[in-house]
Amino acid sequence: MSKGKVCLAYSGGLDTSVILAWLLEQGYEVIAFMANIGQEEDFEAARAKALKIGASKYVLVDVRKEFIEKILYPAIQVNGIYENVYLLGTSLARPVIAKAQMKVAKQENCFAVSHGCTGKGNDQVRFELSFYALNPNVKVIAPWRDPEFIKRFSGRKDLLNYAGQKNIHVEQTAAKPWSTDENLAHISFEAGILEDPNTTPPKDMWKLTVDPVDAPDVPEDIEIHYKQGVPEKLVYTENNATVEVTDPVDLFTTANKLARRNGVGRIDIVENRFIGIKSRGCYETPGLTILRSAHIDLEGLTLDREVRSIRDLFVTPTYSKLLYNGMYFTPEFEYVKSMIAPSQVTVNGVVKASLYKGSFIVRGRFSATEKLYDETESSMDELTGFSPQDATGFIAVQSIRIKKYGESKKEKGIDFDL
Repeated sequence: MSKGKVCLAYSGGLDTSVILAWLLEQGYEVIAFMANIGQEEDFEAARAKALKIGASKYVLVDVRKEFIEKILYPAIQVNGIYENVYLLGTSLARPVIAKAQMKVAKQENCFAVSHGCTGKGNDQVRFELSFYALNPNVKVIAPWRDPEFIKRFSGRKDLLNYAGQKNIHVEQTAAKPWSTDENLAHISFEAGILEDPNTTPPKDMWKLTVDPVDAPDVPEDIEIHYKQGVPEKLVYTENNATVEVTDPVDLFTTANKLARRNGVGRIDIVENRFIGIKSRGCYETPGLTILRSAHIDLEGLTLDREVRSIRDLFVTPTYSKLLYNGMYFTPEFEYVKSMIAPSQVTVNGVVKASLYKGSFIVRGRFSATEKLYDETESSMDELTGFSPQDATGFIAVQSIRIKKYGESKKEKGIDFDL
């Protein structure tokens, strides 16, 4: 007799394939849920694999449009980044996947949900906090924290052996011992040989981007148009013809294509997990890298100085930390998220850039509506607009406290140290 239905977040990879078989052994009926979040995946093969292992049903939900419009575009507006280098690719995907999974669980009358997240990682926190916010009464089955499961599967070698015994085909092999997670924003590589932070990733590990060394020798020029901080149009040249892309899914996938073929978006970092452990991760984040970089540049032209300062000091780091830590469906995140749109009202215009051997190079920017930059006022060759004499009073006021500080140091016989 079945213990009840469980909705498993199924990726088709090693961990969740083994977990699917294990849940069946435990007496559960399993609904294999999969989100199309832009990963390069043979979804039909994944369906066939899940059903072959024993899932009673396979449910695929396309969340790409919602992912871009509700998650990725606000992340671009706020210039989201963790520890000044990681563009949050994995973190960004979790809220939309969790929401879709909980909807499927409800539709299929599942009493529980399950996932393949490691007991040492961030994703278990991200998923489960989201599950509990969306359905406070849901039961969560986390195999990688289950004593029986851990005893049976102490590492990836045991998983691979079990998969072999069950005739479960997996892409991960002893020759490529690392774990990957992919979505429209990025792909991550962790574990295996990468756990030594001094091990250089093999060239054939990288999946999405061309090695910058092998990228084209001629820069590729693009234009990105923004409306209130949101990418609205991407213009580039293909086969000597000008191409304009506006649909959100097409725009993001095109940005990925252009960045990938020019080797843009690779990073190799050691980061601080929320769980309290340092982790080495390699990431490819092609399209998001160029869309965010162009957005930052346009803000220099169109965003008020003090608005930008407050946003950069508080909103961006708080948003990024909360998102990384899995706090998306919380009152504090709703509060911080509400501050993004008001800061972006004036961020309208076009950024011209070149993609070249791993680099994103700005060639110019233009805004037809925002006039915060005045060429005459800023010019070193004209005296109109801002009067240089006005700076005398400005400097005098600014110097009052600095003079007092200098006098105090002098009275104490203390010299300023460079």
